[in-house]
Amino acid sequence: MKFVIITGLSGAGRTRALRCLEDMSFYCVDNLPPVLVSKFAEMCSQSQGKLSNVAVVVDVRSGEMFQDLQGELNHMREKGIPFEILFLEATDDALIIRYKETRRMHPLSPEGRPIEGILKERTILEYIKKQADHIVDTSGMGTQQLRKRIMNLFSDATKATLMTIDVVSFGFKYGIPLDSDLVFDVRFLPNPFYVPELKPKTGLDKEVRDFIMEYPQSKTFTEKLIDMIEFLIPQYVEEGKSNLVIAVGCTGGKHRSVTVAGILAEALEGRDMVCVLNHRDIYKK
Repeated sequence: MKFVIITGLSGAGRTRALRCLEDMSFYCVDNLPPVLVSKFAEMCSQSQGKLSNVAVVVDVRSGEMFQDLQGELNHMREKGIPFEILFLEATDDALIIRYKETRRMHPLSPEGRPIEGILKERTILEYIKKQADHIVDTSGMGTQQLRKRIMNLFSDATKATLMTIDVVSFGFKYGIPLDSDLVFDVRFLPNPFYVPELKPKTGLDKEVRDFIMEYPQSKTFTEKLIDMIEFLIPQYVEEGKSNLVIAVGCTGGKHRSVTVAGILAEALEGRDMVCVLNHRDIYKK
């Protein structure tokens, strides 16, 4: 039996992850009271295969009951009931933008600013994040990117046959992604930051991408980068590596790295692999 507990920050994509698993034929329950987790998992394990793939969302919407989750996890471990924890997170900036777009209030600060609730929630969830089997940062992910990541994590067929390539754009000023396997510095490329009309835009905008890629060094670099990655991937597969994290960084993670990471992901898309694109710092100021 595969029993997945989805938790994490409000606005980080828990509902989208649950829907994806539902599309993968998981039996899904949203906002399950924490006190029922172990009982429900035990019932599923005794269903004689009728409930073999199950996913539940447990989060701070349960209020003070959320503190019961740790005891439930301990009980499941004692009973030998297998489970996996999927923890979804995002940067403060990304979450605030999402709350503004949806005009929803944070469950922990219904009368205040979203950032107040976000900070409280991070503190409350710290203990469960440390126990998570999978931590996914959805800051720069769209719906399809998150879907691909979930499918790779929880589809045995996909995991057995496909390699996952995570292409991450980032800003050096915010630090290199800790899980990077390969890091490429594109700070030598022409910087749109110094062009007034391009500064507020990002590498997702056509004007920025066109500006960067009109320079010969940009074209040459991306061609050589794609060629090298295409050479390396079979070598990593041969060595048994199933996941490769490629980080592309510029100063702030908003223009050049986003453009190059996007071009690289486009080149790898559709091949015998799962390619997930994540712009980690694109929303940071």
